[in-house]
Parts: sequence; structure tokens; C-alpha cells
Amino acid sequence: MIPYDIAVIGSGPGGYVAAIRSAQLGYKTVLIEKYSTLGGTCTNVGCIPTKALLDSTHHYHDALHSFDKHGISLENISLNFAQLYKRKEEVVAKNAQGLTYLMDKNKITTMQGTATFINNTTLSIVAPDGTSSEIKADKYIIATGSKPNSLPSVAIDKKRIISSTEALALTNQPKSILIIGGGVIGVEMASIFNRIGTSVKIIEYADHLINTMDHELGKTLFKILKKEGIDIHLKHAVYKTESDNQAVRVFAKDKAGNEQVFEAEYVLMAVGRKANTSNLGLENTNVAVLKNGCIEVNSELQTTVPHIYAIGDVIGGAMLAHKAEEEAVYVVERINGQKPHINYHAIPGVVYTWPEVASVGATEEELKQKEITYTIGKFPFSANARARAGMDTEGFVKVLTDPKYGEILGVHIIGARAADLIAQAVVGLEYEVTTKDMKNISYAHPTYSEVLKEAYTIASGLPSINI
Repeated sequence: MIPYDIAVIGSGPGGYVAAIRSAQLGYKTVLIEKYSTLGGTCTNVGCIPTKALLDSTHHYHDALHSFDKHGISLENISLNFAQLYKRKEEVVAKNAQGLTYLMDKNKITTMQGTATFINNTTLSIVAPDGTSSEIKADKYIIATGSKPNSLPSVAIDKKRIISSTEALALTNQPKSILIIGGGVIGVEMASIFNRIGTSVKIIEYADHLINTMDHELGKTLFKILKKEGIDIHLKHAVYKTESDNQAVRVFAKDKAGNEQVFEAEYVLMAVGRKANTSNLGLENTNVAVLKNGCIEVNSELQTTVPHIYAIGDVIGGAMLAHKAEEEAVYVVERINGQKPHINYHAIPGVVYTWPEVASVGATEEELKQKEITYTIGKFPFSANARARAGMDTEGFVKVLTDPKYGEILGVHIIGARAADLIAQAVVGLEYEVTTKDMKNISYAHPTYSEVLKEAYTIASGLPSINI
């Protein structure tokens, strides 16, 4: 039995970052992954393949609907669905290969197999061929992520009722797809399939799309997606499904109790994700698990067994790859005796539809609920010169600030390049830069970033001066 300083279970963004940081700090590190490739959900069946398909379908949609306005004439435009998915697989493979290289470069031992705690100090690892081994480590970091959730009345059969994982592995383009859930995964998947001509419906229980973000973002995204041809039904509760070899029928009731029946070739469940603690053997340890299935941790991300830590989706909170990465570095550096910190309030959320949606800090709804006074600075992309040049004029930036000192409380963007623009707002929020300071710095012209400058200017009580 080889002793390790740190053993990391799971190789997603939290796991592989924890392993790399551990090795950088001189710890003898082992990374255990049950699948044949590293990277977890994000790299293999989540963030990366989804973004690859979103980019490809965005190009196809532009070729169909926008190129002629740029003076570009194309004839006989067609979609090669197999190539669309092949390119996605190539992108995934490149990222996975990069992780393998990083493990070798940092001299990290990798083991493929299912890791199960025998007790508080020993881990059993069963390889794909059935052989088993045991390891001991001074510290353990659980980074096993999450898996798709469903509704009590709807079972994912991976044939007609699928999750995002199966949607990313389809061999033929579906004629129709019904998505249950209008959160991040739901609207991104809806965008992918709608752009290539699949008939798409979204059924959402809440009053808004992307309901955890500022509601004005969800309302605007609703209008944009409806205009693009996506059929959206808000305030509907799904209570039953029926399926055969050709279609699925979904039964739902609206808020008034009226029943509606929807039918599609596939139903995609996008009602969130749940912590993945299957086969971890936590029952053999003193690690506490909460009622929602997440592992209980303290402020230092220790479980109820002090030398066992947990990070990422498995502990709940915002289920974001970059949150898991921040927690990975935090835990390892705490083990190392350093004093890092994580400002969860300054971790951004992004939706990769087009236009993109991005948000950091407090929403208007949160500020109202807490009875916090705020000022709004809002500026549309339609008044921005770069947006006009790029024909990306939909959306706005909304800055929420403290009226007394100009402290940034929240920034919410729906518009072109929002996923990249939000980084500047994160800096302002993290380091308590005022809106006056944010408006006074120089922004290149013409750029999309000037929409932020104008929103900061208006939040400061001054009129907009640029386009």
C-alpha cells in the first residue's frame, strides 16, 4: 500500500485543479477517476462539448440568416449533423489530452477505478477489470461533482427521455425535442437544437427563464428565444409522461390547474443536477451527508472528518466549474498553511445562448428582499457602435450600486460577449471599486465593453456621453 500526502477523488475542474495545485506545492498526489478520460462532466459531457455545439450551430444560424446582410451570398447551405458532433468530440478529446499531459508534467499519479472509503483513513479502488487495490493518504479531497436530476414522476430512460449527457451523444438530428426546465442547461440546449431546425419547446415551472439570475435577464431572454422560434411555456408543472418507441407525451398543468399535453420525439430533462456521492462508501466513515444529498462541510471545506475535504458540486451552492476550481485551490492552500479566501458573492454566472447572459453580485430581487437601497445604471447594446457594426444589438447592461458610496452591488448583462465582459465587473465587485472609478478608466473605442462604461456613468448620476 503506497501512502500519499493527498488523494483526490474525481477529475473534473475541482479535482484536476486540486491535484495540480497539490503537486505544485510538493505533495505526493494521486488522482482517482472512474472513467477512462480525465475532466469529469465539464470536459466530457458538459461545459466543453456544449460550447462546441453552441459555436457550431451559431455559425450555421448566421450563415442561414445573417450572412446576406454582410454581402456574403451562399447557396445550398446544408447541415452535416454527423460532422457537427464529430467536431464536438474532437474538441473534447483535445481538452482531455491536455489534462493527461498536465498530470504527467506535474508527476501526479492517476488511477482509473471506482473509489470507495473502507473507513476514515483507507480508500479502496476497483479498476474497470475488477481488480482492486487500497491506498492511504494524509488528506482526502472529494470532488465527485454532480449528475443530472429529474422529477419524481419522470424517469430518465436514456432512450426517449434523456438528460444533457444523452443529448450530446445523439447520432441523428431529432425532429422535435421538448425540454423540461428553463434554467441554464435548458436554454442552452434549446438554442443548439432550434438553430439547426429541430422543433423545440421549453416547459418551465417558474415565472421566468434562468430564474436564479436577475429576472429582467430572464424576461429579455424569453422574448429573444421566442422570436427565434422556440415555444416556451412558463408556470407549468409537469406531472406525468408517457412514451413509446417513437415519441413522448408530457402532461402538465398551468397555474390555473388547466391540463395540457405536449408531444415530442425526445424529452430532455433539464431540472438541475444533484450531488454525486454514489458508491463513495461515506456510510463507512464519519462524513455527514445533508438531506439534499450534499456533503456537509465547514468554512474551510472540511467534512465532519477533518482530514477529508469536499469541493465543487458535491457540496452544493452554485454548481459552476469555476467555483469548483476556486475551492480546489482554497483547500490545498489551506492544507499548506496559507490563508486564501473565496468571495462567493463575486463568482459570476454565465449562460451561453446568443446573446450571452452573465451576472455577478446581487440581483434586484435580492436587494429588494433585503430592503437595501440601490441605484440602477442601464445601457442598451443597441446604442453601442461596435454592436451595430457586428449586428449584435439585442440586450443591455444593468449596474446596481450603493447610492451613497457608489459601491458596485451587482452587474447583469445580456448581450454579445457578455461571458467575457463580466470579468471586468467581477474585478470591480471583488476589490470594491466604485462606479465613478469604473467609468473614469479608458475603454477602447469601438468595443462592446463601452456598454459597461455607459452603465457605470449613468449609475454615477451622469448622462451617457458615448455610443
